[in-house]
Amino acid sequence: MKLHLTTAVGLALLVTSPAFAGLDEAKAFLDSEIGDLSSLSRAEQEQEMQWFIDAAKPFAGMEIHVVSESLTTHAYESKTLAAAFSAITGIKVVHDLIQEGDVVEKIQTQMQTGENIYDAYINDSDFIGTHWRYGQVRDLTDWMAHEGKDVTNPGLDLNDFVGLSFTTAPDGKLYQLPDQQFANLYWFRYDWFNDEKTKADFKAEYGYDLGVPVNWSAYEDIAKFFTGRDMSYIGGPSKVYGNMDYGKKDPSLGWRFTDAWLSMAGNGDKGLPNGKPVDEWGIRVDENDRPVGSCVARGGDTNGPAAVYAVSKYVDWLKNYAPPAAEGMTFGEAGPVPAQGEIAQQAFWYTAFTADMVKPGLPVVNEDGTPKWRMAPSPHGSYWQEGMKLGYQDVGAWTLMKSTPVDRAKAAWLYAQFVDSKTVDVKKAHVGLTFIRESTIRHESFTKRAPELGGLIEFYRSPARVQWTPTGTNVPDYPKLAQLWWQNIGDASSGAKSVQEAMDALCAAQEQVLSRLERSGMQGDMGPKLAEEHDLAWWNAYATEHGSLAPQLKLADEKEKPITVGYDELVASWQ
Repeated sequence: MKLHLTTAVGLALLVTSPAFAGLDEAKAFLDSEIGDLSSLSRAEQEQEMQWFIDAAKPFAGMEIHVVSESLTTHAYESKTLAAAFSAITGIKVVHDLIQEGDVVEKIQTQMQTGENIYDAYINDSDFIGTHWRYGQVRDLTDWMAHEGKDVTNPGLDLNDFVGLSFTTAPDGKLYQLPDQQFANLYWFRYDWFNDEKTKADFKAEYGYDLGVPVNWSAYEDIAKFFTGRDMSYIGGPSKVYGNMDYGKKDPSLGWRFTDAWLSMAGNGDKGLPNGKPVDEWGIRVDENDRPVGSCVARGGDTNGPAAVYAVSKYVDWLKNYAPPAAEGMTFGEAGPVPAQGEIAQQAFWYTAFTADMVKPGLPVVNEDGTPKWRMAPSPHGSYWQEGMKLGYQDVGAWTLMKSTPVDRAKAAWLYAQFVDSKTVDVKKAHVGLTFIRESTIRHESFTKRAPELGGLIEFYRSPARVQWTPTGTNVPDYPKLAQLWWQNIGDASSGAKSVQEAMDALCAAQEQVLSRLERSGMQGDMGPKLAEEHDLAWWNAYATEHGSLAPQLKLADEKEKPITVGYDELVASWQ
């Protein structure tokens, strides 16, 4: 930067004036922070930065406020990318990091009061049904074509985003722009599963090969086999466990189930990204996407045989095959436990933990820095059929409220696109390992890093990933309905109620909310309209007649033939 003023006052003005933000600052950022970690060439990076500089000029000097939960990816945005954007564009960004529940509370308050609390939110795409029906967020499709056209990056390349189907409503409009996403997958000790003695012992006891479980029957056998086993003969602990989970009656227990555990068992209907007409929450919608019920009596599946089976297996495995302390743990407390080296496998494990599982010196990391564990597609339950979703992807996505003034929304939209840009995204993904762009997933730097990440890159490059999706549009009010899950599942986990009683209570509570929304006339013909009640056999026959599946009848035998596959064979099949 050239100095033109000599007085102290002039120097202060020079340093702080947004007029001096520009390409020099951008080049310094590219040199120090990005380097070769971009899907764009250096010339293309500078061209994209110049576009941001030019588009931001009308907003120079403005201070905007955005918010997200406190994931590693968002910490990088808040501490590094916000400062770079401010230096380059002259728009000061305050990017707050708060707990996920607090983000929900803030966005609810803004929806209810119309007060502009934040200029943009990174809000889970699980809200897509809420945002579409309540009509309080900007439809980004129209925004980019009209009011926000002058601040929409021509190099944004929506086709490069891998999660747009999750943030698109039944009207075909995009309501949120993905910023980070991660899946829950199966996690296991690759070194133990490939040990010759361990494999021989398992084969002798169960009659089939130890490997990645394809179904829950195999997972259960493997859990039983490892629990209490002495693995010291290959340097492991003298007692290990065949499962890890958590069971404390806490809001995080709700995520454990709304994040698609029921669909992994076979709850709901076929169809991606979410089953129709019945989704993985067990909520049925009609042909107009109006929610009509949650209980089996109204054609839902929240308390049907597949759902009861799903929760029963969770309870059994938690009590019989996980460390005793797990029953009193929350999500955050349970997350680090597999890294301590006593867990053989975990059916429900978030890839957001990857970065913390590859740190040098951990019992689950080799001396050369490669992991002793791998991740693989989740096993499915006995009600699951091909074409159903198989797990969950968390997608935090940029959301612009209609109550945010246009100029502030435009400035915030520029920042959102900056942290999602092709210039920045590869480096951001290396920090947080939360992928949103195909060009990033395919970048050569991740080909090189893949051996250190335990299968994360192989999974995201595989055709399997499409079966992992967030909550869909059947859920009309995510905040109101989500809070019901942990309270009722907690009763099953603690033994206060049987699983059937807990799921009956849950579906009834969901229908109470649906009924209130119906009476309120929420969003006219997009809101709930509860169906007439019939028994399970009637609804199952109705589903069959209309070419759908849910709710399914109870299987005579829920223990299907166990199936495993070799991990290396599985990965090779994706190539």
